[in-house]
Amino acid sequence: MALPSTIYRASVQLSDLDRQIYAELQTTIAQHPSETAERLLARLLAYALCYREDLSFTKGIGSGDEPDLWSKGPDGRVQLWVEVGQPDPERLAKSCRHVEHAFLLAFGANVTRWLAQHQQKLEQVKNLTVCMVDFKFLRELCDGLERVINWSVTITEGNIYLTVGGGSVEASVEHVCGPQRTELV
Repeated sequence: MALPSTIYRASVQLSDLDRQIYAELQTTIAQHPSETAERLLARLLAYALCYREDLSFTKGIGSGDEPDLWSKGPDGRVQLWVEVGQPDPERLAKSCRHVEHAFLLAFGANVTRWLAQHQQKLEQVKNLTVCMVDFKFLRELCDGLERVINWSVTITEGNIYLTVGGGSVEASVEHVCGPQRTELV
């Protein structure tokens, strides 16, 4: 018998000064039984970093042919394809041929090695933005993870300032290659 997904409710007060986006986000996010807490929070962080009104979570890890998040136009075509982690570069490049723009939030204990191995291929994809976030930052967020997530997120000059519970954490979102994140508006 398959294990059920764990459902989280998230409320994010977003102030993205780099893109001039200010919003109160309310969403539900499902954690697949095989998904780590770090990956779950990376998806929520990517949601904040790439936010637009029509951005939504997909089946993600449960479906090999969908990204973690996407934004579709009125005609049903994918305008923004968002992945987190260290996806297969071939699959990612192939997906980018069918979308207006793609965004990868790379993270993981060995993300620098993965990027060194695949960065040249990723740089060839002109509509792909690759950013990296420190894995320690995600681990720190996991320490206080509860089923109801309340974040206040400020993004400015490539830095994230996140208030959760009674404390604050911060990290930089390092631009690796491709168009700047600010072009996602």
